[in-house]
Amino acid sequence: MRLDKFLKVSRIIKRRTMSKEISKGQRVKVNGKVAKPSLQIKVNDEIEIMFGRTLLTIRVKAIKEHVLKDESSMLYEIIKEEQLPYNATDS
Repeated sequence: MRLDKFLKVSRIIKRRTMSKEISKGQRVKVNGKVAKPSLQIKVNDEIEIMFGRTLLTIRVKAIKEHVLKDESSMLYEIIKEEQLPYNATDS
């Protein structure tokens, strides 16, 4: 399954167009490498996603084409979620 579709199906990102934009913006890494939206995701892949100053790291547990909202969190496990420090020179 493509990275952008997995992020949408798992409901980590609500819209596929948004998951494409985030991936194109080099804010997603799979197994430590910057990933394009078309990258094929496999079980046990580790995905890092940058949301603003939050870095979310997950491991893919399952891949399914369609899941109910309540079951979407069963597709992955959160390894780490951290707030990155604010750097005053970034403004």
